[in-house]
Amino acid sequence: MQEVRRRLNWLGWIAGAVGSIFVFNTIGFLIPIFIGAHERSHLALVNAPVVVAYGLVCGLVLSTRFRRHYDRTLEWLVEGRVPNEREHRATLKLAIYGVKLWALGWFAGAILFAVLNAFIHSLGFAAVVGAAIWLGGETTCALSYLVSERTLRPVTALALVARAPERTVAPSVRVRLAWTWLLGTGVPLLGVLVVGTVGLTKSGVDGRYVASAVVFLGLVASSVGLFLTLFAAKAVADPVASVRDGLERIAAGDLDTHVGVDDGSEVGLLQAGFNRMAEGLRERERIRDLFGRQVGEDVARAALRDGTRLGGEEREVGALFVDIVGSTSMALAMPPTEVVRVLNHFFRVVVEAVEAEGGLVNKFEGDAALCVFGAPVPSKDPAGDALRAARRLAAHLARDVPEIDFGIGISAGIAVAGNVGAEHRFEYTVIGDPVNEAARLSELARQRPERVLASEVALSKAAEGERASWSVTDSAVLRGRNAATGVAHPVV
Repeated sequence: MQEVRRRLNWLGWIAGAVGSIFVFNTIGFLIPIFIGAHERSHLALVNAPVVVAYGLVCGLVLSTRFRRHYDRTLEWLVEGRVPNEREHRATLKLAIYGVKLWALGWFAGAILFAVLNAFIHSLGFAAVVGAAIWLGGETTCALSYLVSERTLRPVTALALVARAPERTVAPSVRVRLAWTWLLGTGVPLLGVLVVGTVGLTKSGVDGRYVASAVVFLGLVASSVGLFLTLFAAKAVADPVASVRDGLERIAAGDLDTHVGVDDGSEVGLLQAGFNRMAEGLRERERIRDLFGRQVGEDVARAALRDGTRLGGEEREVGALFVDIVGSTSMALAMPPTEVVRVLNHFFRVVVEAVEAEGGLVNKFEGDAALCVFGAPVPSKDPAGDALRAARRLAAHLARDVPEIDFGIGISAGIAVAGNVGAEHRFEYTVIGDPVNEAARLSELARQRPERVLASEVALSKAAEGERASWSVTDSAVLRGRNAATGVAHPVV
C-alpha cells in the first residue's frame, strides 16, 4: 500500500503543477482584456515568485497532511485485522479526503492572490484573478478525484472485502457525470461567456485579445472535458464490463466466478450484488446436487420441472429388489465401520448396474434396495430393463463383492409412482403389487442357488430379445399370497 501512497503523492504534485500552469496561462490570456500593456510585466514579476513559493509550501503542507491521514486510516491493513466502522468509511473516502485538501489549497490560493492583486492593481482585476484560480482549481480537483479514485481501487477492494457497505459511500454515477460536465466543460465555457460579454460591452478592447482568450478557453474546454469524460466513463465501464464477463462465465457453467468489488458507489453495489447472485446459484447447485444424490437425478429433474405436489399416477414399471443374505450375522462378526464399508461397496455396485439400464434406485432399506424402471422417466420396455439390470447386477456382485451373498427379485406391472408423505416432508416412491412381488421373490431367491428370480408376468411383458435369456422353471406360493406365482431364472 506504500506504492499507492507514493502514486497519490506524485499525483497531487503533478495535478497542482499542471493546474497552476493552466490557470497562469488563462490569466495571461485574460490580462490584455482588462488592463493595459504597460502594467502586464509588473503584475507578472510580482505574482510569479509568489506562485512558486505558495505552490511549494502548500504542496508540502497538504502532502504531509494527506500522508498522515492515509497511514492512520490504513492501520487496520498493516495490522492485518478487520477495519472498524470509522476506519472502513475513512478508507472508502480517501479520494474524497484528498480532493478536499486540494480544494482547500486552491481556495486559499484564490483568496491570497485576489488580495495581493487588489493591493497592487485593483479590486476588479483581483476578482478576475480569484475567480480564475478558483474555477481552475475546481476543474483540477475534479480530474484529480477521478485519477486518485482509480489509483485507490486496490485499497478500496480490500476494504470492501473486509466489510461490505450497507449503502453507497462514494459519489454516484449521476453525480460523477454531472461533475465531469460541469467542471470539465461548463467552467471553461463560463469563462468563454464572460470573455465574450466583456468584449461586447467594454470599449477599447482589442478584438484579437478577445479571440485569443476565447480560442484558448475553447481548447481547454475541449481537451479537459474529453479527458474527464474518458476517465468518468472508464470508472463506470470497467466494473460493468467485469460484471458482464462474469455473467458470460456463469452462462458457460462456471459458477465459481467472482467479481472484485472495488467501488464504493452503486457500481460497487452492482458488483457485490453479482457476487451474491453467483453465491446463490452455487448454493442452489449444491442443493440440487445433494437432492439428486438423495432421491436420484431423474426424480430431482422431474421435481424441478413439474413441481412437488403430493400424489402420483399409474405407470407401467419394472421392479427389482436386491437383499443381502446373512446381514445380521455379518453385523455381529464385523466392526460397525467395516459393515458400513461393505454396504457402501455393495450399494455402489447396485447403483452402477441399475443406472446403466436407465433405472432408479428408489430406496435403500438397511441391507436392501428397491430399484424401479419406467418411473419417473418413462421407458419403452421397463420389464426388459429390469431383467437386464438383474443379470448385470448378479454378475457384478459375484465378481466385485464376493464376501457377501444376495437375492434378487424382479417383477413388472401397473404401480402408482409419485410423492407420498406430508406437504412439508415427502418422498418419491412407487407403490403397487410389482414392488411387493419383487420383494417376495428376492426372499425366495436367497434360498435358491440361482440367487436371481423373476416373475413369469415380468418375463411376458419384456421384449422378445430379453425373454430369450431367461427360463421359466416352476411356480411358488410367495409369502402373503394364496395363488402360485410362476418364476424364472437367467439362462446360464
